[in-house]
Amino acid sequence: MHAENTLWEKAVAFHGHKCTGLAMGFRVAMAALNALEAERPSDEELVAIVENDSCAVDAIQVITGCTLGKGNLIFRDYGKQIYTFAVRDSGKAIRIEALRLNEDGREELQALRRKVFGGEATEEERQLYRKKVEVAVEEYLSAPLERVVRMKEVKCTLPEKARLFNSVTCALCGEKVMEPRARIKDGQPVCIPCADQYSRGW
Repeated sequence: MHAENTLWEKAVAFHGHKCTGLAMGFRVAMAALNALEAERPSDEELVAIVENDSCAVDAIQVITGCTLGKGNLIFRDYGKQIYTFAVRDSGKAIRIEALRLNEDGREELQALRRKVFGGEATEEERQLYRKKVEVAVEEYLSAPLERVVRMKEVKCTLPEKARLFNSVTCALCGEKVMEPRARIKDGQPVCIPCADQYSRGW
C-alpha cells in the first residue's frame, strides 16, 4: 500500500490538488495496469484512449505513463467516463467505466463547489467543501474495486505509433507547421489558424 500511496502523492503533485476526479483516474489507471499485467511504459508499449478531458486524465498520465507527447494517450471528446487501455505487443485490451460513489451527496457537493469557485462562499462553506472533498476522495481511494470501476476485455484497433514529420513555414504568419497539418491558400502552405475555413454546412 505504501507504493500506491506514493503514486497517489505523485498524481496529486502533478494535478495540483486532491479531488474526486483525480481519485477516479487513479483507480482506473491502477486497475488497468493490474488487469493487463503491464508496467509503466518507457515509450508506446501501452496505449490509453480516454473519452473525456477531466481531472481523471491527469492521474492516468502519471500512473500509466501514457501522454499526449509520447503519442500513446489518445483523446476522444465524447464526454464519457470511459477509458480503454491496450498493450501493443500482446494486443490485450481492457475497457473501463468509472463509476460514481455517493450520488446522494453529489448535488450538495456540486452546489458548494460552485459557490467556492465562484467566490461566493463563506469561510464556513469553504471549510465544509474541503472536508467533503477529502472524505469523498478517501472513500473513492479505499472502496472495493468493483464499486468504482466496471471492466471488460475488448478488441481494440490501435492507431499507428507516433511519426515524425517535416515542417513547412506558414506563408502568412511565418510560423512552422507540421506538414500534414498545413493547408494550401493561394498556392502557398499556411497553418490552420491562418487558413480560411470553407464550408457548405456539412
